[in-house]
Amino acid sequence: MARFDTVITGGEVVDGTGAPRRRRDVGITGGRIAEISPGPLTGGTVVDAAGQVVAPGFIDLHSHADYTLQAAPAATTQIRQGVTTLITGNCGHSPFPVRDVELLRRASILGDAGMSWDWRDAAGFRRTLDGTAPAVNVGLQVGHHAVRLAVLGDADRAPDADELAAMCALVAEAGRQGAVGFSTGLIYAPGVFADAAEVRALVATAARAGLLYSTHVRDESSGLLDAVREAIEAAEAGGARLEVSHLKATGPGNHGAVVEALALIDAARERGLDVAADVYPYAASSTALVSRLPSWALAGGRAALLARLADPAVRDRIAREVRASFGHDADPEGIVLADLPAGPYRGSTGRSIADIGRAEGTDPAEAALRVLAAHDAEVTIVHHGMSEADVDTVLRHPEVSVASDGWTLTERGAGRPHPRSFGTFARVLGRYVRERGVLELEEAVRKMTSLPASRLRLAGRGVLAPGAVADVVVFDPATIVDRATYEQPWQLATGCTAVLVGGVPALLAGEPTGRTAGRVLTG
Repeated sequence: MARFDTVITGGEVVDGTGAPRRRRDVGITGGRIAEISPGPLTGGTVVDAAGQVVAPGFIDLHSHADYTLQAAPAATTQIRQGVTTLITGNCGHSPFPVRDVELLRRASILGDAGMSWDWRDAAGFRRTLDGTAPAVNVGLQVGHHAVRLAVLGDADRAPDADELAAMCALVAEAGRQGAVGFSTGLIYAPGVFADAAEVRALVATAARAGLLYSTHVRDESSGLLDAVREAIEAAEAGGARLEVSHLKATGPGNHGAVVEALALIDAARERGLDVAADVYPYAASSTALVSRLPSWALAGGRAALLARLADPAVRDRIAREVRASFGHDADPEGIVLADLPAGPYRGSTGRSIADIGRAEGTDPAEAALRVLAAHDAEVTIVHHGMSEADVDTVLRHPEVSVASDGWTLTERGAGRPHPRSFGTFARVLGRYVRERGVLELEEAVRKMTSLPASRLRLAGRGVLAPGAVADVVVFDPATIVDRATYEQPWQLATGCTAVLVGGVPALLAGEPTGRTAGRVLTG
């Protein structure tokens, strides 16, 4: 008679703690790890892992999948990499809380990705996801943008005392309803309009609610160090746990600044602050093209921006300020169109704004504004502005997790999205471990499992140990690889042969099973 529901046999267990690998069998019963031993163990389902690594399912600490899970609940792009848990609500963006749906649509730079959700609060969005039946687990963060929109709308001003209290109340309510974190995105509207005092008050509220504070800091180029200091000061003042999202230094003149940014984090840790960071293994970022514009141009949302672009005098002022940002902080040759709605530039995905400018006899700043005006300011870019050496430096730091900053996507689609949605975790294991030796395999797995789990205090996840939740990945360390490229991103990672979510096989023999056992995790 089978002793366990499922047995993974013959593999090298890398348990997520950083400990050396060991040849062990893993027995799973009732959705949890029941035994790890030399075996042999017997089970109803047997997964042959001979010659492969058995590890905890990967935890993606920085995802935007709350905007795509309804369209792609199978999370094929993530399951194929071994990801079993996504943390959403990052960079200040979350689908809740909302008091005015039309205001959100008007203000949003992300669109609604074809979603229909319960807009009111974390509990409502949780019900939406439960109904979607995702293949992966999801932890929700509440975003500063949504909180600000719910109280202040898209105004470029500070809240009064009553408004700030109302914003704090929404953060606290999200915590009571199971959110695991609070996030800001201080380069995006309306978060860019918040001063340090507003952020500190909200971070303190998040800390009292037990939430992690995740931040896309206010500047990732020439102002990076001041922006990291601002984040640390807010966390220290409020007693919050701090996660610096996708740490990077963008722009040719800023490469190397990550060393000083990490030193600031280390110094804060020595003072007793619970602070860490995450990174994706690419030297290009991806965001909205409007993030290149001055903050004043974004006040009032998309419609107001489009009106400014239609006014020749105002448009000229915007172009001058965009032009001034090129050089030290950005190279327009590296700002590439990734996705945009139907319109005259839809066929220009993969081209830079510098290339478009040359073709049209104008400069990159004006080309960027032409593209925005022609596509309702809904333009996503891939920005090749980072240094490979900086990526290595950040990735090596012991308190830095691996995270994608990506989405759940289908296997085929339009545009040229950043390949990180398809390949982040496989890329670390293939390129940064096997090919380049930047990390040892055990350390890389720790950065994908127990380290991100510890940031969110997810008990029983991120490790392989008796009693832990059976989120498990089996992969071939000799072949795992990311296949997605900037030119051809719609390619799934390969090398994962089995993925279990809560003990339920989502991937067996390298193929999806169609079974979904993801759940919404609570703080």
